[in-house]
Amino acid sequence: MGFNLETFTAFHVVLSLIGIASGLVFTFGWLSGRRFPRTTTVFLITTAATSVTGFLFPAHKLLPSHIVGIISLAVIAGAVIGRRLPLPAGAAPLLFVSNGMVALYLNVFVLIVQSFQKVPALKTLAPTQTEAPFVAVQAVVFVVFAALTVVAALKARGPIPRAALTPDR
Repeated sequence: MGFNLETFTAFHVVLSLIGIASGLVFTFGWLSGRRFPRTTTVFLITTAATSVTGFLFPAHKLLPSHIVGIISLAVIAGAVIGRRLPLPAGAAPLLFVSNGMVALYLNVFVLIVQSFQKVPALKTLAPTQTEAPFVAVQAVVFVVFAALTVVAALKARGPIPRAALTPDR
């Protein structure tokens, strides 16, 4: 693409950070009952672009980052299907928000991995990323995202119809 590796890496990181920031706005929107369509579009595009550009770094074999990228692109495709295709009532927002949340989680997961590899203070705490500080951070982030995803998915599903709450007689 005409970039040197340093410039390309900076471009990739900026895409990722924009994806995370806009993904947090996406999450806030679903949790608060508000929608931010432009920000959501930015989230989906930059998160997909982050995954795609990740494949353009020099590598001679399939790496864990490639597998995360493949999963992320599949999840983003699911979100786009939920956002754009006519699906049964309730299914589309549920598919969209749950896949969007997983895509955001994967982006944050990679941010944490990269932070522990590149930030000297974090690398000292967990040089092989098997140490307790790294595992603890990833576990806390996973639990927080799992909880947020459940809440957002329940809100996306909407209220349960009153008829479903009354027993058959």
